[in-house]
Formats: sequence, structure tokens, C-alpha cells
Amino acid sequence: MSLSTKYNPNEIEDKWYAHWMDKGYFHGKVNPQKEPYSIVIPPPNVTGVLHMGHMLNNTIQDVLIRKARMEGKEACWVPGTDHASIATEAKVVKMLREKGIKKSDLSREEFLTHAWEWKEKYGGIILEQLKKLGASCDWERTAFTMDEGYHKAVLRVFVDLYNKGYIYRDLRMVNWDVEAQTTVSNEEVIYADQDEVSKLYKFQYSIKDSDEKIIIATQRPETILGDAAIAVNPKDERFQHLIGKTALVPFVNREIPIIADDYVEIEFGTGCLKVTPAHDPNDYEIGLRHNLEVIDTIGFDGNLNENCGVPKYVGMERFKARKVMVKDLEEAGYYIGFEEFTTRIGRSERTNTVIEPKLSLQWFIKMKEISRTAHEVVMNDEVELLPSKFKNIYNHWMENVRDWCISRQLWWGQQIPAYFYGEGENDFVVAETEEEALALAKEKSGNAQLTANDLKQDEDVLDTWASSWLFPMAVFNGFDDSCFDRETGKIIKGKNAELDYFYPTSTLVTAPEILFFWVARMIIAGYEYTDEKPFKHVYLTGIVRDKQRRKMSKSLGNSPDPLDLIKELGADAVRTGMLFSSPAGNDLLYDEKLVEQGRNFANKIWNAFRLVKGWEVGGSSNGQENQTAVRWFDSRFNAALAEIEDHFSKFRISDALMTTYKLIWNDFCSWYLEMIKPAFGEPIDRATYEITLNFFEKIMKVLHPFMPFITEEIWSNLRERAEGQDIIVSMWPIIGGADEALNKQSEIVFELVSNLRNLRSSKGISPKKALDLAIKSENADAYEPFINIIKKLANIDQLTYTDEKVNGTLGFVIKSDEFFIPMEEGAIDVEAEKAEIIKELEYTKGFLNSVMKKLSNERFVAGAPEQVIAKEKAKQADAEAKIKVLEEKLNGLN
Repeated sequence: MSLSTKYNPNEIEDKWYAHWMDKGYFHGKVNPQKEPYSIVIPPPNVTGVLHMGHMLNNTIQDVLIRKARMEGKEACWVPGTDHASIATEAKVVKMLREKGIKKSDLSREEFLTHAWEWKEKYGGIILEQLKKLGASCDWERTAFTMDEGYHKAVLRVFVDLYNKGYIYRDLRMVNWDVEAQTTVSNEEVIYADQDEVSKLYKFQYSIKDSDEKIIIATQRPETILGDAAIAVNPKDERFQHLIGKTALVPFVNREIPIIADDYVEIEFGTGCLKVTPAHDPNDYEIGLRHNLEVIDTIGFDGNLNENCGVPKYVGMERFKARKVMVKDLEEAGYYIGFEEFTTRIGRSERTNTVIEPKLSLQWFIKMKEISRTAHEVVMNDEVELLPSKFKNIYNHWMENVRDWCISRQLWWGQQIPAYFYGEGENDFVVAETEEEALALAKEKSGNAQLTANDLKQDEDVLDTWASSWLFPMAVFNGFDDSCFDRETGKIIKGKNAELDYFYPTSTLVTAPEILFFWVARMIIAGYEYTDEKPFKHVYLTGIVRDKQRRKMSKSLGNSPDPLDLIKELGADAVRTGMLFSSPAGNDLLYDEKLVEQGRNFANKIWNAFRLVKGWEVGGSSNGQENQTAVRWFDSRFNAALAEIEDHFSKFRISDALMTTYKLIWNDFCSWYLEMIKPAFGEPIDRATYEITLNFFEKIMKVLHPFMPFITEEIWSNLRERAEGQDIIVSMWPIIGGADEALNKQSEIVFELVSNLRNLRSSKGISPKKALDLAIKSENADAYEPFINIIKKLANIDQLTYTDEKVNGTLGFVIKSDEFFIPMEEGAIDVEAEKAEIIKELEYTKGFLNSVMKKLSNERFVAGAPEQVIAKEKAKQADAEAKIKVLEEKLNGLN
């Protein structure tokens, strides 16, 4: 068999992915004989392309799904994309603008035709890119949040929640994105990592019928013309005499009352607060309490409007108006000055535009009651957040949850199923279809003559998250007529075999930043419609950052193109590189060296494969000389597998990979293969060769979830395989017995061999020169099984045991055991040996000191698990024994 001298991922990755697809390995089916294991993908935006965060998130999902598949579970990983209302509409508008077409010149239907064309052309790019990563998604189930069935589910839920009293329409203060021209929810308002420096401007207002002035401080001078009052704290003695008097708004001299309200902070600014109910949520609440006038002076486009009362400012952009008004107020004698202060400025997540608080008639979901169960189940771990530190964040959000504004002033998305039939504020009905709406409108209005032409559907669409919160149920058609009871508003069990089988899903892997956008809302929807959790575990990944801890982004130029990395280094290398340092919930400091380490790992495995397949098999040996090596690796594999399983059970995916990495690189490649490798030109015995192939198969199995391509390639070439005997569907290894004594002794033996090799190197002794070795140990029998291994790996001629120190030797200490290598007379530099022993003695004493500090720390001893304490005490005993031996050895040289 001819094998390439170097592993070339580009030659094999497309081949194996096509093979897996052709065999249908990714498709999950209802199988009562198997335990289901399902994951739904966090659906990326149809506008998206693969970035490093996607790489991390989807690698983790693929690791989990591949392992479950090998464990004999019916694995089903449902992919899909989100229609992403704001982002997609912005893309389409930009595309049309480049063609010389304005959105305003199109009808809704014409615009949506362009949007669907754009989606069909670009919307599936990211899913195709995921295939390059090796994602074993059930592509037959690919969902889109505006598919016909999904679209119907979203409308059905809107109608149901409206009928239950959870959805209502009201004029309220909302977050307005002036660039996207739509509302955004509180969770879609982002703030910089650090507070920003802003200016607090001070102006003086005249008091009616008085020479006295009142000074206010504001961050937003452009809203002055919308002032409805000036508020002071009722306990502030400086201004009690002004309460009830009237102030005059600069420029327009409109009269506004001076009121008392506890909201005003006495120590902040001047202690006097201009109240502008139309442009600040807190001012709006004050306005409600005091029945103040609402004067909306900033339009939805972010420009000042006619309500400001000063023609000069009408049509002026809000931030330009701020500068101009400050200058004009200064010239008019109103301006006092400014001071800098730090504040948090909210920006739209999608456009990065500063949010404009606006009063607007919108649709909301009442969140307090509907979210109660979703709050409880996370706090009692019925739904487990990993790592658990996110429970506190989740708890804070749930305890302070606010009603969710779900309407967006866009065309791309699910159009709100509310139909207006008259001019009155309540002249509307909510229904899934126009036909149902007409029937309801006739009934509600008492006008049987109404026709479809009399109905006008609400122009707005639903927030994207108001569709994706149904994802785990909707992808299995949970809201179809066959299984959804419109009377009770519940999904009926036993009516949908796939939903009953795959839901609740097993694990959700997602980013912490959408814990509230998506995760919490899916939990809410899950309990509302199935009375069950949508998933048991939520694995929250960290953010991928560069070495300077900056979040990776194209704008910063610090994010590599994942597809370029895959092309250059291979998908397996990228997958492992992303996982080498990505513990759950903690940020990953990306370094391309990690991906290069993954590539080097692949090359190491490939070289081991070439070595084994290059051996001649035969000869007269029955493999007896390799029994210890075989017994040891079998034991070591079982111990490592138990550790890997423990890591997986706790979702320590990075740790599971590292254990696998060390098992293969160190134990298998560096030690086991060296132990059994036949002498140059000689064959290996059949028994040892066959069991080595068995070991190779086992380590490829545990590696497969992490590195699917190289493992499938090696698996297919290790032995002859029948049709369908691919590693992707092979059975995950079962943990066997581990000989702990053998494993511990092997560590000493490997340290011994390493020390002997280092000694040769430091003393200039040729590796070809055979040495003698004497061992002084209270447990000499433990070395007996390893004698041939020590001789082979360290080129030892005579190995003996001694009860006494051996003079005229070089040596070293491992734990309390001493090792002596006889040297010719005069070959030992006594002073140099003493210096080395002193150096090792100082290091060991320092190590012992650090261990003793831990053990003397009452908090550590009280809080650490028993096994951790036992391990530290074992370190103490080993260090003390080694110090004793080294001191004796040093005395012998003096």
C-alpha cells in the first residue's frame, strides 16, 4: 500500500464529506429502539458568512453530535437560518440603491420579490461553509424562519398569545433606530464595554414674573424645545421655594411648571431636571405621574420637526442641532458652560446608531407572568446553564424582565396578523388568515356587509426573535394543524411522532450574548406550548478574542477568514485549534499557533499510521516480549477514556480534547509505538501487530468527534472494511479496567528513560553506547515488568538492583528511588555534580514549600474535594522523600 509521506487534508476532506452525505449518516429518524440525541443549531442570519465564533460554536455542536451517534443514539442536528429582519432588509435596500432603486418607490410586494431573490442567491452561503468545517447536520431538515410552515407557526403563536391576553398594543416609549427606521427591543440596545465620556451642558431658564433664574444640566440640548416641566427633588431645600412656579423654555418662551419629584438626584448636575416626556423613558414616567404635555420634537428620521417651534431647526439632524443650539443659546445668554461626565450610551445592535427614545404605538408581549416558569426551571437546574455562573445573570434579567416590544417597522419578516376595519383605536381583529379576520371583524363590528377590501393588515412585521424563539418546536412541525390545539393553545402529545421523539432536544450550544434574546425566550415558549423544557443543557461558549483580548471583527482586521484557514491547514486542524483553549463560558484567546498545533497533531497521527502500516508482519516471535507494553497501553487507554467521559459529562469539551491529545501524542506515539517497534530490518509479530491495530482503531474512535476527516481516512486504511463500516457510525469504545499500579509505575519508568536520555545529551554520551544501570528502590519488583522496555528505550546493557549507594557513578533521583550509571574513572566532574544536585534540591524545596502553603490554607483544605487534598499530600510525601535522598547524595560527594 502506497501512503503519502505527508498528510494532505485538501485531498481527503471533500471526499469523505461527500461519502457521509451519500450514505445518509447525518439524517436522524424516529427509532424507538434508540435513545434520541438532538441539537438545534442557533440559526445564523441569512446575511451571515462564517466567522470564528461560528467555528467554535459549530465545532462544539459537531463534537457532541458525532459522539452521540457513535454511542448508538439516534443523533439529529437540525440546521437552519434566521430571516434576520433588520439585517436582511438593510442588505436588500443597499443592493437596490446600487441599482438606482429606492425602497420608497416600490410597493411592499415588489420589495419582497427582490428580498426573496436576494435570499435565494445569498441566504445559504453560511450553511455551505459549515460543510467545509465537517458539520454533520441533518441537512434534509434545514429550516428557514420564513418557510411556509414556520411562517404559519409564528402567526399562530401571535394569535394565540393575543387571545390569551399576553399580547397587547399600546403607545409607549420604545427604542428607535433612526437608521433602520424601526423599533428595537431593550436587549438589542448595546453599550460599550466601558463608560463613555460625554458633556453635561448647563443652561439657565427664566422664572415667570421674576428676575430669578433656574439652571438645568442636560446631555441632550436638542430636546430643550420639547420640555414640559422642570423637576426638583422635594427634599432639596435650595429649590423648595420654586415648586409650583413657572419657567420659560428658551427661544419659544413656552410656560412650563416647576414640579417636585423624588426621581431627581440632588447631587447630580445642578439638582434641577428638565423633563422631556417625548424623548426620555424616565422623563416619560415623570410625565405620566404629573400629567405633563408630550411634545415630540424629533421625528423618526432623527431630524427635528415642526413641533420644535423654531423654523431654523426644522429638518436639522439631531446631533447637528445639538451643536447649533448650544451656540445659539450661548449667543442668547442662556448657556452657562459644561462639565464632562461618564455615561452609558445605548446603540442599536444592528446599525450601531445611537438609540432615540420615541413614543410609538407598538405591539408588546407581557413578560412577567409568561416567563415565571422559565425563571424557576433555570434556577433549580431543570434547565442547566453551563457554566453555572450565568445563572446569576439570568436571574437578574428574569427578576427585572420588561414587556417585549415585538413589532418592527419593516417589510421583510412575518407581517403582524392584525386587521383594521375602522378608524377607531380598537377597530381591529387578530387572526391567522384574512378569511378568519373578516369573520371576526363582521362579528366585532356588527357589520355583516364588510368585505376583504375593508380590511387593512398592520404594516409592521414581528421582531426576528419572535419567530426564532419557536425554533426547537417549529423545526419538528410542532404547530401544524395535526398536533396543535387552538382551543387550549397547546401542542398535543402523541400527534407528532418526530416532535415526541426528538423534543425536548438534548443540548443547546450558543453564545452568552443571546442568553436573553433567544435562550430565555425559547424556554418561555417551550413551557407555554409543551409544558416541557426545550433542552436540558445550555452550553454557553466564550467570545473569540485576539491575543490583545479584543473581540474578533472584520472592522478591526484581527479576524482571519475561517475558510482560508481550512484551506491552508485543514478542517481538523482548525477544529482542534479552536478547542485547545475554549473552556465553556470563558473567552478564547485565539492564536493561529493553536491551529498550527492542530495541523502538527494531524501530521503526528499520520506519521504513526505510516509507521505501523510500514512494518513487515511475521517472524517467529509470539509477542511475549511486548506483553507489558500491551498491558500498559490497554490500562492507560481505559484510564484516559474514563477521564474523557468524565469531561464530556461535565461539558468540559476542551479538557476532553486535551486528554485525547495526550493519550495519542504521548502515550501511543511517543511511548507505546517505541516500546513495540521492531529492530531495523526485522518484522513485528502478528499478535502484537493485530492488537496494535486494535489500539489504533480505539484511539481513532475517541478522536473522531474532534477530527472527523483524518480519523475516517486512517480508519478506512487500517483494515479492509465492508460497506457501511465507517468510523462515523462505529461504536464508541467501552471503558475497561485500568491497572492503577501499572500506570503509576509506568510514569516513573518513562521519567527514568527521559532522564537517561537527557543525561546522555548533557554529558555528550552517544545514544549508541550501551550503559549499565543500578536501581536502589524499596520496591524493586515494580521495575521487573519494564526491564526489557528500559533496556530498549534507553540502550541499557546491564540492569541491576542495589541496596547501597554506588560510587563512581552519575545518577539522579525519582521520588525516593535512586539510579546510578557507572562511569570510567575520572569521567565525573564532582563539582559539577554537586552543583546539579544543589540546583535540584533548591527546586524541590521550593516545590514542597508551595505544596505546604496550600495544605496550611484552611479555606483551601475546607473547600477542596478529598481527592485534591490527597493528591497534594502525595506531592508532599514525594518531595520530602526526594529531598532526603538528594541531601544524602550531596553529603556523599562532600
